[in-house]
Amino acid sequence: MRIIAATDSHYEYIREHDKHILESLILPKIKGNEIYILENEEANNVGWMRHSYFWDNTPFMNMIWIDETYRSKGFGKKAVLFWEDEMKKLGFNLVMTSSLANEGAQHFYRKLGYRDSGSLLLEDEPLEIIFTKNI
Repeated sequence: MRIIAATDSHYEYIREHDKHILESLILPKIKGNEIYILENEEANNVGWMRHSYFWDNTPFMNMIWIDETYRSKGFGKKAVLFWEDEMKKLGFNLVMTSSLANEGAQHFYRKLGYRDSGSLLLEDEPLEIIFTKNI
């Protein structure tokens, strides 16, 4: 697997696959190096991850998505560790992410050393668990 910063050429891929972002934010996030593309050995796109900054000063992974075919093969772990390393290179020592309480991803993040740090409960939505990790 190869992980690269998204470029303008990835715009359509992101627009078509990431249904959790306003289309008007895709290009600014690409320009801000806030989207990474996951590629397989043949350089085909098999996923992406996107982050922003909580309180404008703490990296927060908003979304990681991997094609079904490539799940449970270590791609997610590699992607998260890559992102943590990139954030460390930028001088950050704390990162954040979240997962719905009814999703298995919460266990994935805990295995990678993330700690439960709070939660958010929106009306008619499952509990969102907030995770942090010192890097």
